[in-house]
Amino acid sequence: MSNLTVMHKADAKLDFLSLGALVVRLDPGIVPFEYAHSLDLHVSGGEFNVSANLSRAFGQRTAVASAMVDYPIGAKIESEVRRMGVQAFYKRFAHDGVRGPNMAHVYSDRGQGLRAPVVFYNRSNEAAALLDEQSFDWDAIFDGGIRWFHSGGIFSALSPTIPSLIIKAMEKAKSQGAVISFDLNYREKLWKSIAASSTDPQKEAQRVLSSIVEYVDVLIGNEEDLQLGLGLKGPEVHKADKLDPSSFYAMMESVSKRFPSLSAVATTMREVKSTNRHRWSAVLFLDGKGYQAPTCELDIYDRVGGGDGFASGLIYGLLEGRSPEDALRLGWAHGALLTSYPGDTTMATLAQVEALAQGGSARIQR
Repeated sequence: MSNLTVMHKADAKLDFLSLGALVVRLDPGIVPFEYAHSLDLHVSGGEFNVSANLSRAFGQRTAVASAMVDYPIGAKIESEVRRMGVQAFYKRFAHDGVRGPNMAHVYSDRGQGLRAPVVFYNRSNEAAALLDEQSFDWDAIFDGGIRWFHSGGIFSALSPTIPSLIIKAMEKAKSQGAVISFDLNYREKLWKSIAASSTDPQKEAQRVLSSIVEYVDVLIGNEEDLQLGLGLKGPEVHKADKLDPSSFYAMMESVSKRFPSLSAVATTMREVKSTNRHRWSAVLFLDGKGYQAPTCELDIYDRVGGGDGFASGLIYGLLEGRSPEDALRLGWAHGALLTSYPGDTTMATLAQVEALAQGGSARIQR
């Protein structure tokens, strides 16, 4: 694996830029959708969530590049992007008043106890799926320097034009010295939806995602993502504990051989006892060495966005030049805190994240 080098803050106008789809998530709380009388609306999107978290909780200068539709749902999303302190670069689309194009909708209840959350989508005629290599002026966006660039696997699977868009942005980011991260997030249903009838969706996903990861420095993904999304094989490891990182570490030799330009691989580790009670940890493999975060018990309010919360804290630590242990703990702590709030983005302060990362507790603060 390669060593990770981060641009100095003074040499860039932005600390972080993400490329991905903006969506609205409709949330009936613990009530199943067919019985719901009201829904909370959260602005989300895996890539945007990381930009929003880094801005709001960690004080970083962040931006998002995405599609935007000029209609009321788009206006709501734009308002939330501004509220979170995220600069926006939009490819704009006009809505025809009937069929779109649209901003995607994600429907997700929270479940309760032994009843798992239920998630489904309406991504019909989604504006983000219409993006292509010509949608953004990357020379203008990167003018002045950007320290870190981020995208993800769900965005990659929206349409056949998206992977080349991501790669073009990564080439520009790499040429000007940015660290590049990618959240694998392999989703079989999405790849099936865009695969040609003559192709195997999983093999196509592996081909596309592997071509993207060639440009990546920091990869976020668990053993399943690495195997299903990249086609990597790991040695057979029998774990007595679901939070045992041995199988993750065992895959790193395969990862290093296949993608020698990678500097780091990280993931959360979670054991679901019930919808509202999880055991939580995280693991990082950086510069050839493995690190594991502490294990804690989480009382879950809303689990959506916890993985993006982890990525945000980890990236903040690496941007700030913290040690690998500290960066991992910041990611672990912020991901844990994010599950205690409604919605997909953070309500935490840096002081709260630092306190939990250093071993704080839920003791009342007076």
